[in-house]
Amino acid sequence: MLKWLWLSVLALVLDQASKLAISGTMQLYESIALIPSFNLTYVHNTGASFSFLSEAGGWQRWLFAALALIVSAALGVWLARLQKHETLLAVALSLVLGGAIGNLIDRLAYGYVIDFFDFYVGTWHFAVFNVADAAISVGVGLMLLESFGVGKTKENELGGAG
Repeated sequence: MLKWLWLSVLALVLDQASKLAISGTMQLYESIALIPSFNLTYVHNTGASFSFLSEAGGWQRWLFAALALIVSAALGVWLARLQKHETLLAVALSLVLGGAIGNLIDRLAYGYVIDFFDFYVGTWHFAVFNVADAAISVGVGLMLLESFGVGKTKENELGGAG
C-alpha cells in the first residue's frame, strides 16, 4: 500500500508551501480576517497540540522531534504491511504521515511549528493550526471510522481479497 505515499507527499508539500507563504508575507502575530469566524493568524508554536508544553524551556523541541521520527517510521512500516483491500486505512496513515513529517521539518528547521488557521466564535478561538495538523486530524478521523468498520465489505472482514 505504499502507492498511497503520494498523499503523504501532497500533504507535506501543501503544508510547507503554505507555511512559507505565511511566514514570507505576514508579520508574527499578524491577523487577517478572511470571512466571519476565520482569520489567518501567523503564530509560532513551540509546543504540541493546543500549545501543550510550549513554555517548557526548549527541551520539548527535541522530544517532539524524536516522537515524530518514531511515529513516522512506525507509520511507514504499518503502511507497507497493509493488505490491498485496506484502502481507507492506507489513506488515513498517509495523511498522518505527511502531517507528522511537515511539523517535524518545522521543529528541526526553526524550533517551532508555524501555525496560521484561526477559527473563532465570538471571543473564543480554537487553537491556531496548519495544514499538517489538518492532515493529521483528518487521518486520525479516518482511522476511527475504519476501526468502526467503515469501508469494509463482508469479504474483507472474512479475510478475502475484496
